[in-house]
Order: sequence, then C-alpha cells, then structure tokens
Amino acid sequence: MFRTDLMKGKRILVTGGGTGLGKSMATRFLELGAEVFICGRRLSVLEETAKEMADATGGKVTPLACDIRVADAVEEVVAEVWRGGPLDALVNNAAGNFISPTEDLSPRAFDAISNIVLHGTFYMTNACGKRWLADGHSASVLSILTTWVWTGSPYVVPSAMSKAGVAAMTKSLAVEWGPRGIRCNAIAPGPFPTEGAWARLSPTPELAERQMSSIPMRRYGEHSELANMAAFLLADEVAYINGEVIAIDGGQWLYGAGTFARLGELSDEQWGEIRELIRGTTAKDKAQRSV
Repeated sequence: MFRTDLMKGKRILVTGGGTGLGKSMATRFLELGAEVFICGRRLSVLEETAKEMADATGGKVTPLACDIRVADAVEEVVAEVWRGGPLDALVNNAAGNFISPTEDLSPRAFDAISNIVLHGTFYMTNACGKRWLADGHSASVLSILTTWVWTGSPYVVPSAMSKAGVAAMTKSLAVEWGPRGIRCNAIAPGPFPTEGAWARLSPTPELAERQMSSIPMRRYGEHSELANMAAFLLADEVAYINGEVIAIDGGQWLYGAGTFARLGELSDEQWGEIRELIRGTTAKDKAQRSV
C-alpha cells in the first residue's frame, strides 16, 4: 500500500508501544524504514517486543521505560532520545480505560485514567514540542483518541473527558504550532480488540456481542488498518493535513454514536459480575508489573 522507504530516515516515538495498537503501529513504521522508540512502564515487555519487531523487520527499535504520568520521567526520556538527534514524530498512544457506572468511581479511579490519557499525553507532547520549536525542526504529533470526543460516552466518563481534552489540544496546537512546522492530528478508532483493553471494556461475551451489533460493517477493525492510517497521516506526502481528528470505526459512531450508552440496560447483578472480572484483570496486571 505504501513505498517501502516511505519513512526512511524518520525517528518516531510511540508511547504504549510495547503491546496492542502501539506495537502494531510501531511495527508498521519499522517496515516503512523508520527508526522507532517505544516507551511504557514495563521494561521487560518493551525489550521483548523490541526484539520481536527488530527480528521481523530488520529495523532499529529502542525500548524506553517511562511512566508518562510523571512529568520529570517524561523529560528524562525525551532528553535521552534527543541525544541522538531530534524526533520527527510522536505518537500518543498510551491510554487506560474501564467501564463503570460513574457514581461508583472514586477520585483515585478517575485519576488512574486522566493521569495517563490527559496529563501524560500533554507532558509528552510539550516535552517534544518545545524542543522542536527551539531547533526549528518540522515534525508531527499523532494522538490516538476515540469517537467519544464528538459525543461523550456514559460509563467511561474519565476516558471520554480526557480524550476530549486531547482532541482540544490537537486542534489548539495545530494552529499554535502549525506556522512553525509542527503538524498535529489524531485518529479516533472504533473497536480494535487488544488483550488489555478488551478485558476491561468487553469482559463478557454479551458485551462483545452488543459492541459488534452497533458496527455497520459487522466486524472489528484490523490492527493493520489502523497502522496504515497512522503511517498515512505521518507521511510527508500529506503534510497539508493539520488539526484533523479522523474516525476509523466501520461507521459505528454514525450508527449509534459509538458509545457505551447501551450498557444502561444492564442490571445491578450484571454490573457486579463485570466489576469482579475487571478487578481480576487489574490484579493480574499488577502482579505482572511486580515480577
């Protein structure tokens, strides 16, 4: 679909690049000739992914441990990357989410999402942006959002609020930084199954079926489709695209707003079962991080 050297000479950082959609996008960039940096909280996962991607593509990929919720940690990682030269693109992919009635959320639960999606995305974007501006270096920022930035969504309020903030950042910086050579765009994916997200957003077969029935194309997205969209938006050949949020969801949000509104049909007993499933997934993740 693209020239194999489309991204030759480009240096790209993908947050949350060790798993899921971040891994798929990073792999595609490597296939197209880019040098890639992937960051996340679990270095062991990043190192395993980096080796797998390098072996598969022959490209250069560097794993970097970073908790993007911590501004100082972000500054340290970006400074380390810049020692080898400026980046050409940043992909804000790191995220977190889970479904819950909003009245059940604690401040800590809200912060768990907003600190990654909103604060972490801003920290990373600003750390790169101020360096690009100081260097006079043209670059691109691509953020991964959701279609809820246009509609809002019940039962995922922390994510909906945070992603909407990133959409506002994208449009604001497209105007503020555009005259100085920095493009800012975003992708709003529909359902693209990943192991981590799916266990928190569609933890039961019934919820997965509800999700599928709301997609006009009656299928989930393929990771390669999103990766190709990301490569397209970062390519120099479309450098006139700036400040856009582009949906890739099989038409879901046009059909039913692409939100979790239908979860209002669930009973208290069903919500109780869902909470236990999500807690089990979270406990498993914490155990893996402690290893």
